[in-house]
Amino acid sequence: MALLRFSATRRVVDVRAWNPVVSVLLEPAFDCSRYGGGMSDKSAIEWTEATWNPTTGCDRISAGCDNCYALALAKRLKAMGNPKYQTDGDPRTSGPGFGVMMHRDTLRIPFSWKRPRVVFVNSMSDLFHARVPLAFIQEVFAVMRDTPQHTYQILTKRARRLTRLADQLQWPTNVWMGVSVESAEHYDRILDLATVPAAVRFLSCEPLLGPLPGIPLTGIDWVIAGGESGPNARPLNGDWVRALRDDCVAARTAFFFKQWGGIRSKTGGRELDGLTWDEMPATTSDERPPAAARL
Repeated sequence: MALLRFSATRRVVDVRAWNPVVSVLLEPAFDCSRYGGGMSDKSAIEWTEATWNPTTGCDRISAGCDNCYALALAKRLKAMGNPKYQTDGDPRTSGPGFGVMMHRDTLRIPFSWKRPRVVFVNSMSDLFHARVPLAFIQEVFAVMRDTPQHTYQILTKRARRLTRLADQLQWPTNVWMGVSVESAEHYDRILDLATVPAAVRFLSCEPLLGPLPGIPLTGIDWVIAGGESGPNARPLNGDWVRALRDDCVAARTAFFFKQWGGIRSKTGGRELDGLTWDEMPATTSDERPPAAARL
């Protein structure tokens, strides 16, 4: 697999041709209204360009969810009267405005985008939540298939349901599939992901809450790592990040360091030992490894 390693200059990948192109990305100040509808034409998330939320709402299932930005944001959006955040979730695992909802009216949005872009699917939810019907997930995948000019990044903590449904979904080459792995306790999610026939398989190790010794990277194309942000942010140990970076380099897996985190997400910056790690997967469809066999 070819890797792109960048330091001082922010770059993105033209995912249609899989060639690196230099691009200036404006990262606007946080505006919660950009997350509240079905789309955000520009995203402040460093590893994507836009967000699209055909579903909203979720429930906490592991320690990485404890300070969920989306849960706090949904409460604010409900108070602001946003119609997509008026259904409350279970107070034990969710909260005000964060009940799981499907928004079929958003399914046409990607067709309206004229310029190709990299799209984070469900920044405010989990597409593989148990309350999202298979039929609706299939509709979302059909939209992604029918808009091949865009590249879609899907992230889930519900890797087991992902594997159960994977063979009932069409996997176009413009869909990247990832799982969240905040600690070594959740390596099972990686093993599940490795069986999924996605064009690109990636890990989001943010918030990184502990070391990841011996992390299984076979069949994994990309790893994002970062610290937690917000008033209750848990500290990030630099040795955890360095070890993960070194494992990615050894495995030739692209590595992206998002942030050190803290009360304010940008305060600690993004440099790791003097470098900004902005690697992105850069493979062609015929180079991508097949899904790994489940042991």
